Amino acid sequence: MSRTISYSLEIIFYSAAALLGTALSASGQAIPVQREVREVHHDVSPAVLNMPKATSFRAVRREAVPLHRIPLPPGLKPAALPDSVLQIPSARLASTLLPPISRSFPGIGQGAYGFNIASQPPDMNGAAGQTQYMQWANDAFAVFDKSTGVLIAGPTDGSALWAGFGGLCESAGTGDGVVVYDRVANRWVVSQMAFKIDAKDHPIPPYFECVAVSTTPDATGTYNRYSFDFGTDFNDYPKMSVWPDAYYITYNIFPNNGDFTRGESCAYDRNAMINSQSTTPICFFTADQGGLLASDLDGKTTPPPGSPDYIVQFGSNVLNLWKFHPDFTDPKNSTFTGPTVIPVASFSALCDGGVCVPQRNVTQQLDSLGFTLMNRLAYRNFGSHESLVVNHSVAEGNAGGIRWYEIQNPNGTPLIAQQSTFAPDSNYRWIGSIAMDHAGDIALGYSKSSNLMFPSIAFTGRSPGDPPSTMEAESTVINGTGSQTNTPTAKFGERWGDYSAMQVDPVDDCTFWYTQEYYKTSGDFKWSTQIVSFKFPNCSTTSWSQSPSLGGLSHGLASKHRLK
Repeated sequence: MSRTISYSLEIIFYSAAALLGTALSASGQAIPVQREVREVHHDVSPAVLNMPKATSFRAVRREAVPLHRIPLPPGLKPAALPDSVLQIPSARLASTLLPPISRSFPGIGQGAYGFNIASQPPDMNGAAGQTQYMQWANDAFAVFDKSTGVLIAGPTDGSALWAGFGGLCESAGTGDGVVVYDRVANRWVVSQMAFKIDAKDHPIPPYFECVAVSTTPDATGTYNRYSFDFGTDFNDYPKMSVWPDAYYITYNIFPNNGDFTRGESCAYDRNAMINSQSTTPICFFTADQGGLLASDLDGKTTPPPGSPDYIVQFGSNVLNLWKFHPDFTDPKNSTFTGPTVIPVASFSALCDGGVCVPQRNVTQQLDSLGFTLMNRLAYRNFGSHESLVVNHSVAEGNAGGIRWYEIQNPNGTPLIAQQSTFAPDSNYRWIGSIAMDHAGDIALGYSKSSNLMFPSIAFTGRSPGDPPSTMEAESTVINGTGSQTNTPTAKFGERWGDYSAMQVDPVDDCTFWYTQEYYKTSGDFKWSTQIVSFKFPNCSTTSWSQSPSLGGLSHGLASKHRLK
């Protein structure tokens, strides 16, 4: 049963005292603190199609800044203890096969489309629009034709999108690029960080978030461009989502690039940005709460009117859920309530949140990102109920697996309808991304590696008729043929991409699109990426007339026991 921490929410505006997280409720929970982030400038860009193609991302090789970790919550399960919701291999239906890949084509990568890699890691993500697929790889992007996989525009350096804009967005774009598609307005939304780096590869203030919203459904057209000043607060690990009232971005905050202090959730006025109007984001934070994700709308059915956006993170064998409702007319009326504490089966963070993922033929291990939920927190309104799906990387035996959840009724009493750990063998699986189509099919993509395997790309999934909390057999997208190494030019060789992206096509609401990285040959700065799509056979463009779940109670009961 979920538990809600109740208190009278007092909105405290940005101040030095508030930043210390000293405001506590009677229950001892940190009270959410509200602040405003200043818009510095906005304008309209030239067309992306006319921007110069990048032959390399940077003039010199540049790695991402050192990974800024957030602390793991206390009380997680020791890795040696069994996982009570591990899906054992016999639980997979031998007669069921995942759908075949319908499209598979190279994304941005070493030697692809006439340029050489000069930045690492790629931090893969992408989204599908009406006719195009847009991919971001840390500090560069490209646009492809959905039906053919043919490159339409780019690859383009991310900072080029802000050419002529002025300021750090134009001169110091430093990656963590994210792209999402607003399927209600038919607009592309992209963001990237901007800051300068010192001689030791450390970020130095001021820190900016650069956000752009396309003026049409064409990703190669013009964009409404914005820059937002976070001052001395290093706004790390931004993750963006679409909701009817706002574009939401969550951050881990490291003041003056020091120790982690808080997670922050910001709402950017969607209506204003679509119409190229000035806007002031509304942000809330609570002390020591990091690794937040905001719900990202999938499907043609929007949330009920007035629905808040849902903010989720994992805690000590729980999921914490907040409800965020911004008021751009009167920001003081904005609310950020919670958390509702949702118990889940105990788990161990992969590699204790650090580095331990092995690769073939090299001693260099890779970062697990086990300290945080993985992009995205995908939302869908089925009419009969609302669902959220999300995943993170966990330890399982001497390997690693993906723990995934389906949360139903997030605006009432949230229920874990399904939960399971997918770790069918001794390989490591990590950096997953999960989504659900309108028929209730779920797809989960991830990286896969071991001492005997080069890092590869794979996915699994399930249909509504499968036993609750089970995934079907695994499908390999591409087998890697190289490992990432640590060399004198690659000081952070453990840095595999920080996220990937499983998205649902906005046109048919059935086709899944996934992008992830791999290596063709071992070395540094040699990564490649792949973009794939597939569709479950039971999903059609007609409306789904039955509940895609087997019922919350049966799912809840199934999730409490080891699956057999």
